[in-house]
Amino acid sequence: MAESTRLADLVQTRIDEFVSDRSSILSSISEELTPLVEISRRFLSGGKRFRALFAYWGWQSVSGEPDGFDPFSDESDAPDLSAVVAVAAALEIFHAAALVHDDIIDNSDTRRGAPSAHRSFETLHRESGWAGDGAEFGRAAAILHGDLLLGWSDELLDEALDLLPDRESARRTRLEFNRMRTEVTGGQYLDILEERAWPTRSEDEMRSRAEVVITFKSAKYSVLAPLVIGAALGGGTDEQLAALRTFGLPLGIAYQLRDDLLGVFGDEQVTGKPSGDDLREGKRTMLIAMARERIGPGPRRLLDELLGDPELDVDQIRLLQSTITASGAVDEMEALIARQVVRATTVMTDAPLTRRSRRELALLAETVTRRAS
Repeated sequence: MAESTRLADLVQTRIDEFVSDRSSILSSISEELTPLVEISRRFLSGGKRFRALFAYWGWQSVSGEPDGFDPFSDESDAPDLSAVVAVAAALEIFHAAALVHDDIIDNSDTRRGAPSAHRSFETLHRESGWAGDGAEFGRAAAILHGDLLLGWSDELLDEALDLLPDRESARRTRLEFNRMRTEVTGGQYLDILEERAWPTRSEDEMRSRAEVVITFKSAKYSVLAPLVIGAALGGGTDEQLAALRTFGLPLGIAYQLRDDLLGVFGDEQVTGKPSGDDLREGKRTMLIAMARERIGPGPRRLLDELLGDPELDVDQIRLLQSTITASGAVDEMEALIARQVVRATTVMTDAPLTRRSRRELALLAETVTRRAS
């Protein structure tokens, strides 16, 4: 836990340094670009830093350091953490960019209990008394903001890779990062496609199609890719990277299944998002697929009619929540999460990774799948 906290502090410091450096470029263009920097700082501050942690432990898992070795010590033989911290920071900036764009797609008002980026720019428009439609300006500005963060994540990754003496490790890290970007974009497209194309699909396809979205929108991006990127950075062997993939995929699926439950039942005071937000957004998740399989034609028609209505009131949200719970879908989801965690942690029993990293990754698996936000 202390090691994770120290890593999070180092990642935050590296992000702050990077944003400060890039803010000087923006300020040299125009002081009117200051909101881009201010909103960037807010989006890049705090958070759970799970992707940074998975990247770090992926790196540690192939390092060969003995148990009890402290990589954060000031001893002369401590490894240089600059590259892995910068890669972890690059992943966090990429994640912030994805959240900015995701909130536009989902028309979300909040993120982590604060206004989403497009709503922040909309407020700026209104308070400044500018011409035109504030919501339109907010969306356009946030798209550019997300693009800026995407570029920054790539720049910071390049800075990290320049620190590596092993150019083959740098090349492999870059390839894994590139693959992650392509896969998560494809997964995001499939997500919005399912929200609109589901009436044209057969009933027996819905669960399998939801699993494809889970795999590429979140499971690989949130867990598997950071692990493998970290291990590639550390010069891991093909066998070690394969073990991390075998661990990371079921854990990533469990991670997203927990997220889907929180999107329907989460406490707004904890998640920072309105309870039932996924219901208003019409997310065709595994939870919805399970519920639809278990309820009768009447309740199924009502669920399909209400799901995706942005004007759902509290009573309608509660009705949908109770319908889903009564169907047994929540219990099935919890059982599936537990099975996926067992699949993942079983890999750690004899994986060709450092003993300490196997232990820490097993603990992290419990943390990310039992969370309340």
